[in-house]
Amino acid sequence: MTTPTDPVTDPATDDAGVAREAGSAAYVLALADDALVYAQRLGEWMTNAPQIEEDMALGNIALDLLGQARALYPHVGVLDGTGRGEDDYAMLRDERAFRNVHLVEQERGDFGQEMARLLWFSAWQCELHGRLAAGSDEVLAGVAGKSLKEVRYHLDHARQWVVRLGDGTAESHRRMQAALEWAAPYVDELFDDEPAAAAVAAGVLTAPPSSVRPSVERAVEEVVATATLTMPETPRWRSRGGRDGIHSRPMGSLLAEMQHIARSHPGATW
Repeated sequence: MTTPTDPVTDPATDDAGVAREAGSAAYVLALADDALVYAQRLGEWMTNAPQIEEDMALGNIALDLLGQARALYPHVGVLDGTGRGEDDYAMLRDERAFRNVHLVEQERGDFGQEMARLLWFSAWQCELHGRLAAGSDEVLAGVAGKSLKEVRYHLDHARQWVVRLGDGTAESHRRMQAALEWAAPYVDELFDDEPAAAAVAAGVLTAPPSSVRPSVERAVEEVVATATLTMPETPRWRSRGGRDGIHSRPMGSLLAEMQHIARSHPGATW
């Protein structure tokens, strides 16, 4: 299959305004990819969660994130001037064209790991969407404003489970602590400023991603303390490269499963 060109990530223009818009498109694309890929991972919990109510809860969170991605992808098509739609971005790009962070693409582990991942991701989204809702891009601000109501629920859901597991049995405490340690190396990438520089310059994002880190960390630390857990020490290594299209091993198999039908029947309509 011929891979479409990707002007979003490689804008060829001498016009500063158009270049900034393309740079903003690249960051909006990254946020959409975060949501889409994590929705795919959370969907894997259907029939695998520890109780049937949790099957439904994680499925609903996945649908919220999928809705974010579906709202953002067409806007990327406007910003980058290609007019591409949600299926083009979700189903017809190869791995190196995706700009999501590594945290969301990691394989489904145990339930504690998922709650640690959801805790960090939703705490980050709460702060980020609050700033996007105040940005200059009206479409993005509208999507962020609506999504903010959803991600607050996601954060509360993760908080309740982390507290329940951390302050539960000796075994659940041990495994929840291990889950926090597992997530720690993937956290820094959420706060990288460089991929968002054009979006900040254009006023789409009111402050660089690193500015939300103190608030996000306070939210997570409060949950961890309530759960009688401890924050992990600074990891000896950190994951990086997702925003540049360099992904970890699990990403290939995730895309193969997610894109299989669309790639097998090019041009088909739903």
